[in-house]
Amino acid sequence: MGIVLGANQYGKAETRVVRVVRDGPRHDLRDLNVSTCLAGDLAATHLTGDNANILPTDSQKNTVYAFAKRHGVDQIEDFALLLARHFVTSQPAITRARVDIEEYAWQRLGPHSFQRAGGEVRTASVTVDGDGTEVVSGLTGLVLLNSTDSEFAGFVQDPYTTLPPTKDRILATAVDAHWRHGDDRAADGTGWADSYAAVRAALLAGFVETYSRSLQQTLYAMGERVLREVAGIIEVRLSLPNKHHLLVDLAPFGLDNPGEVFVATDRPYGLIEGTVRRDDAPAADGAR
Repeated sequence: MGIVLGANQYGKAETRVVRVVRDGPRHDLRDLNVSTCLAGDLAATHLTGDNANILPTDSQKNTVYAFAKRHGVDQIEDFALLLARHFVTSQPAITRARVDIEEYAWQRLGPHSFQRAGGEVRTASVTVDGDGTEVVSGLTGLVLLNSTDSEFAGFVQDPYTTLPPTKDRILATAVDAHWRHGDDRAADGTGWADSYAAVRAALLAGFVETYSRSLQQTLYAMGERVLREVAGIIEVRLSLPNKHHLLVDLAPFGLDNPGEVFVATDRPYGLIEGTVRRDDAPAADGAR
């Protein structure tokens, strides 16, 4: 039986960088978490310990800091593109680079004062290799709740089923969404902020305006809304945990509870995941 080295990659995970723009008395702040991942002609370091083709992960970290100074940080997609293209073009042994970025929002309190915003985290993932460039934007932790217009009934009943069907329930979730841009957007590299705002608005509208018979139905409605309303998006990947809210039994206290008092549980929870894509969209990068 032969033994061979399979797919491999390496990089620097979660480099935290805060970029302050000191433009007079009014400052601007960008707060990022950057991960780099490189692949290519790296077999020798695994098989013989020869590091001739290895760019140290510490050097990758330092590149993030240097690029934040040299180029500034505006849209995270642009910053990820700069980094990924740099690693592929500057390192002969590297044929594929992926850069993942999370951006943490801060709310302005004054010219140089900020409060960390408690909403979702914006994300971007850029992959550059010999086949081209792929840009995936996204968000995580967008917490949403509908207090009605949601039901769950008609499901399979087996010997272990205790869940009763319901025609009116709270539907709550924390949306993780990632959307893939077409090649034209990846090459053009403009309008990231407008695109992000439009996708976020479409996700919200899909959640709010859908009478839900299942969280799966809501997932599809949200993804479909994005593809119908936002140009240049070819695929939306969604992960929706079902954040259960259970009606509290107040009968022991002589009280009725017509859908007014609930207990929010954190685990276990249902997890609904799916992809909504244009039927003519090219296949995604299989290594993602």
